[in-house]
Amino acid sequence: MLEALEQGVKGGVWFSLIDKVYRPETLRRAWLRVKANKGGAGTDHQSIEGFERDLERNLHKLHEELRTGSYQPRPILRTYIEKPGSRDKRPLGIPCVRDRVVQSALRFVVEPIFERIFHPRSYGFRPERGCKDALREVDRLLKAGYVWVVDADFEDYFGSIPHEPMLREVEQHIGDGRVLGLLKAFLKQGIMEGLAQWTPEKGTPQGAVISPVLANLYLNSVDGAMEAAGYRMVRYADDLVILCRSREEAEGALKQVQGQTTGKGLRIHSEKTRLVDARIPGQGFDFLGYHFEAGTRWPRKKSLKKLKEAIRKKTGRSNGKSLECIVGDVNGTLRGWFEYFKHSNKRAFPRLDQWIRRRLRSILRRRHKRKGISRGYDHYRWPNRYFRAAGLFSLEDAQRALLQSS
Repeated sequence: MLEALEQGVKGGVWFSLIDKVYRPETLRRAWLRVKANKGGAGTDHQSIEGFERDLERNLHKLHEELRTGSYQPRPILRTYIEKPGSRDKRPLGIPCVRDRVVQSALRFVVEPIFERIFHPRSYGFRPERGCKDALREVDRLLKAGYVWVVDADFEDYFGSIPHEPMLREVEQHIGDGRVLGLLKAFLKQGIMEGLAQWTPEKGTPQGAVISPVLANLYLNSVDGAMEAAGYRMVRYADDLVILCRSREEAEGALKQVQGQTTGKGLRIHSEKTRLVDARIPGQGFDFLGYHFEAGTRWPRKKSLKKLKEAIRKKTGRSNGKSLECIVGDVNGTLRGWFEYFKHSNKRAFPRLDQWIRRRLRSILRRRHKRKGISRGYDHYRWPNRYFRAAGLFSLEDAQRALLQSS
């Protein structure tokens, strides 16, 4: 894609892009991405399956609307999802399927342009980068002696990005007026919640395909300014930590990042931002699902709570499935969770294994009409090896095997 775009670049600004967005092959590739990501219907009530039933006509219609300049995005459906470990709910915007296709096509075109300038310590929602890369960089810096950490938190980052400064950032790199118009239309896209509809004055909706790219672009200058000032900031979207060698350096880093973000119309959450010495037991910080403390790391409390909630749903005492089916369901959750948290301190897993086996024993006890809790009998009748023979995935065993193979 980038090679096709380079013919239209002048002085670092990219022109002649809109035809790359509405190319049939770009729209088809975008459709396949939307289909793979799944998701619900938007305000037009058209599902992915419904869009696919008349796929050729729908893609051709989008092609013509984009080519002639008549395309207009429909309002976004506002819904809310629970925050893990919190009573609060996070707003989520669901664009219509047709608009997700256009946003995906637009992202395919503009993302390679922005990737050329994005900072190397920005890891969120970027090609060939992810949480594990950010965690490895944090590990590396901690081991190199950067143990004073600024654990910072934005106040509603995605919802507070000011539109005009954001568009000025885009205009520094993109000169195609129709592409700029598309991006502005998506920023100003109406939001529908219940019977109410309004046009946002700021923010880029979480759930929109193009939002992560714009969110990274808006903080890219902050990434560069922090590095130019000599600070080591690791950022995953709106989640960031700054690793320093001393408390004095950490205090300076906090002032610097506060100044940079305030100048862009953003706010660092003062009550949730801390300076910690990661060497000291009882201090530490959370980042991307892990808790770092005293030279090691383990799943943070919210990560453990989220896992237990998922396991509880699959191991209710009234579950009528066979033990084999229940174990299969549980294993699917455990394997994925372990793949992410496998580099935790080894003490993180034995208690979880015990808790999961206790849930399964509770199911078996109910089926054998044994009331109450009789752990001695349960362990005698259904010892740990019983569940191992049933194929239950053991976090402790998996980590032991991993350590032996490394």
